[in-house]
Amino acid sequence: MDPKRVRYALRPCGVPVRPAGAVRVHRRARASAYVRRHGRRHVLTGLTGSRVHGFTGSRFTVHGSQVHRLETDMNVARLVGVVFLVSFLGAVARARMAPADWPQWQGPDRTGMSKETGLLKEWPASGPPVIWTAGNLGNGYGSMAVAGERVYVQGMRDGSSIVSAVNRADGKGVWSKALGPALNNDQGPGPRGTPTVDGDRMYVLSENGDLYCLKTDGSEVWHRNILKDFNGRQLRWLISESPLVDGGALIVSPGGPGAGMVKLDKTTGKTIWTSKDLSDLAGYSSPIVADVQGVRTYMTLTSGGGVGVRASDGKLMWHYDRVANRVANITTPVFFDNKVFYTSAYDTGGGLVGLTAQNGQVDAKEIYFTRNMKNHHGGVVLVDGYLYGFNDSILTCLEFASGNPLWRDRSVGKGSVTFADGNLYIQGENNTVGLAEATPSGYKEKGRFRIADKGLPSWAHPVISGGRLYVRNQDDVIAYDIKAK
Repeated sequence: MDPKRVRYALRPCGVPVRPAGAVRVHRRARASAYVRRHGRRHVLTGLTGSRVHGFTGSRFTVHGSQVHRLETDMNVARLVGVVFLVSFLGAVARARMAPADWPQWQGPDRTGMSKETGLLKEWPASGPPVIWTAGNLGNGYGSMAVAGERVYVQGMRDGSSIVSAVNRADGKGVWSKALGPALNNDQGPGPRGTPTVDGDRMYVLSENGDLYCLKTDGSEVWHRNILKDFNGRQLRWLISESPLVDGGALIVSPGGPGAGMVKLDKTTGKTIWTSKDLSDLAGYSSPIVADVQGVRTYMTLTSGGGVGVRASDGKLMWHYDRVANRVANITTPVFFDNKVFYTSAYDTGGGLVGLTAQNGQVDAKEIYFTRNMKNHHGGVVLVDGYLYGFNDSILTCLEFASGNPLWRDRSVGKGSVTFADGNLYIQGENNTVGLAEATPSGYKEKGRFRIADKGLPSWAHPVISGGRLYVRNQDDVIAYDIKAK
């Protein structure tokens, strides 16, 4: 809706309308709308049930819980129209203020970055308050997906690989579904992936290659096994990928000859293409999607290197071998400004690759390689031109453009990193959770606390959604209140 049209529509009714900034909703206003008649004048009050300030849809604002006097030539029909219009605007504002979803691995755009604000800048000595703890969800290393009224997580329970849904409000269980037999190895039991929620559907890939499309009530839509269907090979530490939704498609990496990456119809599960040029075994990474100067591209870290695959037909456009080790390549790539950063551990490092597109083909050229970011599985976030992540067991800040290190600190010990509202949320594998300012000027810790020792490392990445911090500790998910008071 054009802002000018809204302004002109509301001015005859005495409703002040002006451009404004971020949405703030105040609950003091009355929850209903009604008309009081005084002779031939009409007063309209309590229009929206909220007092709304800020951006709502088309950059306009409705102020006040009472609309001032209407002139005698305004008839009741026009009043009713205004009631519905302004009530609609209030509903839009309230919808935009709904708790932000974190519907997949590393958040809405797979960057590990939350856009939420108004969060605690420091934590009390005991940590932020616990809202709820959901237990018996099954052991595993994947993170949580938070969407709508539910939190979704994969786990291993009673010999089965499962996915479960709990209530966002109180952590109570809603449903669980078995995905097949659970697998185990010397690095611990359970799934490694995170569910991907897309509207009323979710996509789940188990550690044994079972790929499910489910409704968000847990009922099955379709199922394939990517190892059997594409002659893929199981990995030493089990399949760890989280499926990527791109429009009407679903992207996964079975690995192996002619199936290093595949694109499926997300509605039916039918194959759209297999990347015949990419025959690497899968890595333990999850793919991202980006437009490189008009060429839509999937990027991931395979067993052999950092790759870029054309979205339209599966053509392999580059293969960056230098960042791959021979043990486990895990970290999700970081893309920005037609550049992509890949990193792996086991005495390897990270590299920034510049990308240029011409005639539908993307060419890649190394900008730098650094041994100052040997990231294992804790991820790397890019904040205002600086990369933050663990170089082995040391939290490190690098300049994205040059790779120059700015600072290093042991922090809470080797772990995973998520960003929100100026701070890094750090979950150490030794069961310590920390908060540190994201600044290139040095390490500035703002709090830490301990979670229970379950006898296995905590490798799940923390999640921020709706003013809450969600921490996975094996078969427990804990929700903390991190809203500033």
